[in-house]
Amino acid sequence: MTTKRRCLLALHAHPDDESSKGPGTMARYAKQGVRVALVCATGGEEGDILNPRMDRPGIKERMTELRRAELETACDILGVEHIYHLGYRDSGMPGAESNKRPDAFCKADPDEVVERLVGIIRAERPEVVLAYDESKGYPHPDHVRVHELGTRAWREAGDAGKWPDSGAPWQPAKLYYFAAFTRQRTEKLHAAAQEEGIESPYREWLERWDENGFEDPEITSKIDVGEFIELRSKALLAHATQIDPESSWFAIPDDLHRRVYPWEDFTLVESTVDVELPEDDLFASIPD
Repeated sequence: MTTKRRCLLALHAHPDDESSKGPGTMARYAKQGVRVALVCATGGEEGDILNPRMDRPGIKERMTELRRAELETACDILGVEHIYHLGYRDSGMPGAESNKRPDAFCKADPDEVVERLVGIIRAERPEVVLAYDESKGYPHPDHVRVHELGTRAWREAGDAGKWPDSGAPWQPAKLYYFAAFTRQRTEKLHAAAQEEGIESPYREWLERWDENGFEDPEITSKIDVGEFIELRSKALLAHATQIDPESSWFAIPDDLHRRVYPWEDFTLVESTVDVELPEDDLFASIPD
């Protein structure tokens, strides 16, 4: 009898989200032999060209094609084995005219999206699913949709009465939300930068934390990704239209990140298995 490989499925809104939310975790589990798969809901069409080196004629017109290629390169770096492109259009920021487009992700039929996600979950049979929280402080319509519909798909994938044409029921053991930007992490990196004489990119974030409506999630699970921080940076840089190598993303060197905060944080929100918190392994307590 062939033993099923463990599987981790990450749900994301746009190309580049995978390289800023949980990239080291995906790389870590991929190295351990876990199958890592990823869903990208949109093509990122509304993304601005944020790298001056890429602000050239013809780039904006090819944004969907380029961002898809960037995502594939980043996922190769991180060890992702398969990308599911849902193909919805980037909704743009809250209140943008692009929110009104009929092909925007925020306008998609929720049942249609959930049925497609359930089909992916049933095909991949992941033990662990990663998704977004309520996005307080960053209420991008596409992120909110991934949160709402990804959570619903996790719950309905194991229900034999739901979506009978989408494969045999499969109930993942755990659902986590990314806790990528927490005050705890931000304060530690800010202090470390100051101690090293580096101009901190986090000063303004911290000064406007409450004003922006950020709320710290509960951190239940800390994954040590110190070994994969360079890969994380390389994956982010693969998004050449979106990421300026001279930007604040890279103000703090990788080795300082590793010394000060070598973890990626998650919130366990649903589990079918008994767990002991806090965790240092997303697959903890899941039987082989």
